[in-house]
Amino acid sequence: MNKASPTHPLLKAMSILAVCVGLTACDNAWWSNSKEPEMQAEHIKKVIPSRVNDRQSWAQDIHDIMQELSIPQTKQNVCSIVAVVDQESNFVADPQVAGLGEKAVHEINSRLSEKFEAKLGENIGGTIAGYFEEVLKNQPSPEDNYMRQMRKVKTERELDLLYREIFAYMAKHYHISALTGAAKLVGQDISEKMNPITTLGSMQVHINYAKEHKRIGMNTAELRNDLYTQYGGLYYGIHRLMVYPADYDKAIYRFADYNSGMYSSRNAAFQSMLDALTDIEIGLDGDLLIYNKDGNIRATQSQTEKALISVFAANNVLVTPRQVRSDLKKEKSKKLENTQTYLALQNLYQSKTGKDAKYAIMPQVVISGPKLSRDYNTNWFASRVNGRYETCMQRAKQIKL
Repeated sequence: MNKASPTHPLLKAMSILAVCVGLTACDNAWWSNSKEPEMQAEHIKKVIPSRVNDRQSWAQDIHDIMQELSIPQTKQNVCSIVAVVDQESNFVADPQVAGLGEKAVHEINSRLSEKFEAKLGENIGGTIAGYFEEVLKNQPSPEDNYMRQMRKVKTERELDLLYREIFAYMAKHYHISALTGAAKLVGQDISEKMNPITTLGSMQVHINYAKEHKRIGMNTAELRNDLYTQYGGLYYGIHRLMVYPADYDKAIYRFADYNSGMYSSRNAAFQSMLDALTDIEIGLDGDLLIYNKDGNIRATQSQTEKALISVFAANNVLVTPRQVRSDLKKEKSKKLENTQTYLALQNLYQSKTGKDAKYAIMPQVVISGPKLSRDYNTNWFASRVNGRYETCMQRAKQIKL
C-alpha cells in the first residue's frame, strides 16, 4: 500500500491546532538533538515493547504518519500512540479475536431479524433477514455454507471479507424489489449498511471516521482493506487519537475520548457541573444531545439540554433555549468552550459552589459488543491504556539523546 498521500483539505488547519495531548509545552521536543529521520524512528522503536515483532517497521510508520499529520514528536505524543496501539491490538495489523467466529454465529442466531429491522425497518428488514439466513445455510453450498465458514474465522478481516462476499452473493442472485428498494432506502450499498464490522485495524477505528478522513481516493471496500494494513490502521488511528485540540492536563482523558468520543471527557465535566446545580439526574456520558444510530442529532431534548434550560431560567441567566441548542451542537469540537452556554454554566457553577470550574472528568460509558467477553466501561479502557502510557514514558526517560 502506498504510504504517500495528498493532504486532506482540512488537515493542515486541524494540525496547526493540535496536538501535545495537553500535558507539557510543545517546545519540549524529544529529538531536538536528533534531526535525522532515521534517528527519530529509532527513538520511537525503543519505546515500543520489546515483545513486538518488527518494531523498526512499526516505528518508521508511526514516525512517517506523525510527520504527515504535523504532530509534534514529543515523548507524550509518541507514548500516547504506542499505548493505544498496544491496548487495541498488541501491535498486530490484523489481530486474532478469541472465539470471534462463534460470537458472530451467536449474534446471527439470536438477533438476526432485530438487527436487519433496526437498520432497514420492519417490512424490508424482515424480508431481507429471511433471504440472508437462507444464504447463510445453503450457499455457496450446503456442505460448506457461509455459516460454517463463519465459525472458522479468527480475525476481523476474515469476518469482514466473508460478510462482503455474502452480501455480494445476495445482490447478484436475488433480484427482488425489496432488496433494490432497501438499497435505495438506505442511500448506500446494503452490504456497507448491514456489515457488523464497524471498527477495524490495529487501532480499532470506526469505518465512518475513516470515510470522513480518507488519506487517498478509494471506495469503501478499498478503505476497509487499507485499515487492515499496518500503515493504514496506524494512520486513521493516530488521526483519530491526536488530530484535535483539548486542554487536558492528563493523558488519560484523551484515552477516554478515544473510547467514548471526542471531547467526551470535557463534556462529562460540563455535565457534572450542571448536575451539581439541579435536581434532575444527569448522566455523565459526555453526550450533551441525543443522536440516532447514524450519528445525526435528534430533535428530542436530552436530560442535559432540559436541565440547562431549567437552571438558566431559575437563575436569570440570559441564554435562550434556542441558543442552548445551537451551542450544544458544537459539543464535538473545541468551539463549545467559547459558547454562551458553556461559559454561563462555568460562571454559575463557580458562583454557586465556590469551586473552580471543571474541565475534564472520566465519562461514565459502558462498552459492549460481540468482540468482548463481557461489558466494560470507559474508565477500564482508559486506565488500561494509561498504564501502558506510563510504562512507555519510563522507557522514554531512559533514552539517551
